[in-house]
Amino acid sequence: MADVLILIPARLASTRLPGKPLLDIAGEPMIVHVMRRAQAARLGAVVVATDSEVIAACVEKAGGRAVMTRADHTSGSDRIFEALQIFDPQRQSELIVNLQADLPTIAASDIAAAVAVLADTPAVDIATLAAEITRADERSDPNVVKLVGTPVAARRLRALYFTRATAPAGEGPLYHHIGLYAFRRSALARFVALGPAPLEQRERLEQLRALEAGMRIDAAIVESVPLGVDTPADLERAREMLGRSTSREERA
Repeated sequence: MADVLILIPARLASTRLPGKPLLDIAGEPMIVHVMRRAQAARLGAVVVATDSEVIAACVEKAGGRAVMTRADHTSGSDRIFEALQIFDPQRQSELIVNLQADLPTIAASDIAAAVAVLADTPAVDIATLAAEITRADERSDPNVVKLVGTPVAARRLRALYFTRATAPAGEGPLYHHIGLYAFRRSALARFVALGPAPLEQRERLEQLRALEAGMRIDAAIVESVPLGVDTPADLERAREMLGRSTSREERA
């Protein structure tokens, strides 16, 4: 497999949860939980890309690596692209994972599943994740992004569209898109060079920029959606989930 670099963009500016990456969950900051999950995947180097010296210090105290980036980036993709140039100027890393800093429960195996899509299929530019929607209310929830795709292999979909609407129509499964992306290095460079696209702006979904430009996105189907921490209620759920996990490990 080509060299893999996992980059975790993290910033302090969050309106609903100020200082979100540093919030305590089961005795450790959230960003450290995400970093540990990425390290557990054993794919390659793991680096936090941040504009905050406080976050960088937190990561380094926990034994991780951080790269300081500009504060004016409008997206995580832009931030990780800058971090890539700083951390790997020799261009050794060919597969770049953009892992959100608010997914403290993501399974290491799911990160590996996205990278495997790129390793298995040279025609794919970007890999991501999806899980079948099992709750009826999520089928029509605009906050749940749906991946509309066609099967290309066992537990693999080629993405045709992403939407906040209920789609596709008719009988059959709907898939919840999970916002982790694995890029080929050349695909990431192309993606960040593209300007915002019409459907991207209409749906407020950055990944549509790639589809509108003719880039191929495939998704690995995984068992469940990791908890994304966006609200105080999400934070309490994460504390409960990871607190139980810590207790089990201590008893073992």
